[in-house]
Amino acid sequence: MREGLDRHGRIDWAGGAIFRPVRTGNAFEETVERILQAIKLGVFSYGDRLPSERDLATRLNISRVTLREAMRSLQQAGYVESRRGRYGGTFVTYQVAAPGPDDLRRVAEDMGGQLTDALTYRLVLEVGAAERAAERRLTDEQRAYLRTRLLELESASPVEYRSADSRFHLAIAELTGSDSLAASIADARMRLNDLLNAIPVLDRNIEHATAQHRAMAEAILKGDPEGARRATEEHLAGTASLLRAFLG
Repeated sequence: MREGLDRHGRIDWAGGAIFRPVRTGNAFEETVERILQAIKLGVFSYGDRLPSERDLATRLNISRVTLREAMRSLQQAGYVESRRGRYGGTFVTYQVAAPGPDDLRRVAEDMGGQLTDALTYRLVLEVGAAERAAERRLTDEQRAYLRTRLLELESASPVEYRSADSRFHLAIAELTGSDSLAASIADARMRLNDLLNAIPVLDRNIEHATAQHRAMAEAILKGDPEGARRATEEHLAGTASLLRAFLG
């Protein structure tokens, strides 16, 4: 599958991060999982139209019958809705709820001993991805895409911030050129997604994160692997410190 932008101005996620072929033995379950992953990580946000049935079935390497069953289940669960007419299609209806004061601790308790493992896994993957992206000779489209995702993140409202943050990090993963690495990073972020969504969006923290995100992007665009590694390590360490602070 080609790299670069799709017709919607997004990196073609059929490259392997999320909409990769499912295993035939669990086609229905994996189809639901992949589409939920794309929605919860913000690849497709509230109000976005999902790719066409034909496109999704081809990307996931499943029958349209299986895809329709998965979409019907997601519609019943309130994640998507189907609209008819010239501008119809399947649209995302899921919105991330604003976290309450007890949400972060509840999610952390649910994860139990998996929290440290998930944070370590994410650190190793995303630091390596930023370094690798900086080593590559990116196309003009890919460079523009990363800048667009950074600007989108910097201008996001508090409600939109977590989804925009996911899209920025996932864009770096896709720019590595490795479908397997991009898919692993998407899976790692999914493990932490509820926890990250539960962190209060604090103005001072967003200021720090904005500087770190900009440093990450600039290092990648300048072809500075060591700078990309340092900036990513600093950013992820900051997120982990904030989590520890709120969890006491």
